Amino acid sequence: MPWSSPEGKSSYLITDDRGGRVSRLADVAETTQLAMGTQLLAHADEMLANATEWELRFLAERLTEALRDILRVAESRGQRSDGSSERFIP
Repeated sequence: MPWSSPEGKSSYLITDDRGGRVSRLADVAETTQLAMGTQLLAHADEMLANATEWELRFLAERLTEALRDILRVAESRGQRSDGSSERFIP
């Protein structure tokens, strides 16, 4: 699933039904996270040349968050593609 627990641990969904309610919610969240990452990258490209130190720090923090989200999506999708249905919710 494309989110983590309050302790920062990845969450996994135990299901054989990808069309279930929680699966659909996870798919929407993943799609949103990927779109936000794409938009953030485009914004970063535009502002890097003239950004202040504060803006660069803020941008680096947002890019780090987006990368973390995208890696979580990639990990989740990788587990789906190998046929594994052993998932857990911490």
